[in-house]
Amino acid sequence: MIEQWRHVHNMIVPPAAMSLEDARVRQGRYRLENAYLGDALVGCSTMRPPVGEEAVATVIARVLPEFRGRGFGTALYENALAHARLLGAGAIETCVLAVNADGLRFAERRGFLEIDRYALDGERDEWVDLRLETVGAAGDG
Repeated sequence: MIEQWRHVHNMIVPPAAMSLEDARVRQGRYRLENAYLGDALVGCSTMRPPVGEEAVATVIARVLPEFRGRGFGTALYENALAHARLLGAGAIETCVLAVNADGLRFAERRGFLEIDRYALDGERDEWVDLRLETVGAAGDG
């Protein structure tokens, strides 16, 4: 499972590609899920549990390009969002690589608003953090 999750993650966000060991560390901290069409891997998600005073959870859905537009991202997102709610999330955030226009449109269609745009130290790739202000907002699907 973790190798398949890592494969999708690395395909969608190559600037943040990780080793199998890095992925295993994430598996210990976050809720990771894969999506399939029959035996074909189509995507994955990450749900970082709520933290801080606002109980902010991070929900990220990734779908391989050849499977986009078929509802897999929505299913991954909604599953991760539901799990975040069960953990008491007060706000939901997501992070998208800025060149991923499909990912940005997906987030914006669900009511996410951009809160930050940045490049990591020493890197050129731009990232966009977005927030869904209330858990019960348009992101419910």
